[in-house]
Amino acid sequence: MERYGVAYALGAAALFGASTPAAKLLLRDISPLMLPALLYLGAAILLSAYSFIFPHSSESQIARGDLIPIGGVVLFGGILGPILMFQGLAQLSAVTGSLLLNLEGPFTALIAVGLLREHLGTREKFAAAAIMLGGALVAFQPGHVGGTWIGALEISGACLSWAVDNNLTQRLSLRDPVAIGRIKTLAAAMCVFGIGLLHGHGRIPPVSDLIFAGVVGALCYGVSIVLDVKALRALGAAREAAYFATAPFVGAILAALIFRELPTLHQFAGAILMIAGVAVLLREQHAHRHIHDALFHDHLHLHDEHHQHRHDDAVSEPHSHPHQHAPLSRKHIHVSDAHHRHVH
Repeated sequence: MERYGVAYALGAAALFGASTPAAKLLLRDISPLMLPALLYLGAAILLSAYSFIFPHSSESQIARGDLIPIGGVVLFGGILGPILMFQGLAQLSAVTGSLLLNLEGPFTALIAVGLLREHLGTREKFAAAAIMLGGALVAFQPGHVGGTWIGALEISGACLSWAVDNNLTQRLSLRDPVAIGRIKTLAAAMCVFGIGLLHGHGRIPPVSDLIFAGVVGALCYGVSIVLDVKALRALGAAREAAYFATAPFVGAILAALIFRELPTLHQFAGAILMIAGVAVLLREQHAHRHIHDALFHDHLHLHDEHHQHRHDDAVSEPHSHPHQHAPLSRKHIHVSDAHHRHVH
């Protein structure tokens, strides 16, 4: 399961990273406030269309008990995060804002490890820090660094909001990823579009730009969010944040190809840090004897060692339904997924 989680996380990061050079092209004709709204809208349209075409999902569906965390995801990820980001960016230089936006990864990991019982070993913590530092170096653009302390606090608040969003999404990650992504993108699209209208950025761009923005949003936001939810399910929020921090690397490579920008020395250094950090995370194996407490929940599963229950009728796998986990004590390699939230 962990190797699939790594693939999901790196795939999500690659798609999201690709949105940066695409956004540079789109910003020639679309305002900075309207572009994110169009990207989120493209993602929401794709995920809604997928749900309409394939209405019968084998994934566990969102239930009434999920309403509070979903409300938190919408509040922190779809409303507070964008509002604080746009308010902060208006008071900071592009360089300062770009650097501060890299705080999302560390904040996500700190909440996951410090408050929510996820585990990272010493080497894993250093590897995650190396990846996140490398991402900041790759994303750094030389230029004027400046702005107000209020703007810096607002950008930091946006990153903290998205970190809360990431950890709440991890708690929802056993549910249908497409449904979660649809809710998040619709909420963000409406919020950011409203902000754009309030700031006088309601001009409709050319049809070709609308189509391009929709495609970029569908892939780089819509598909990326679905893969990211799957990664959160398999890896936990702390490890997912580390792998997702590689997104600027893909953006820098594509920018070099599209705009013929030669990589700088600090971008090379950042790439080396990220590659080294990912290599360490991939090699680290965490195993010890631990107790699986009795647990009753609903999620997509196979009948593996954690899911030994009977069905009255023949079923296909994977499938989802409410089921009971009996207490179990064993030693095996694991990460901080939904079945391994124990004290170390």
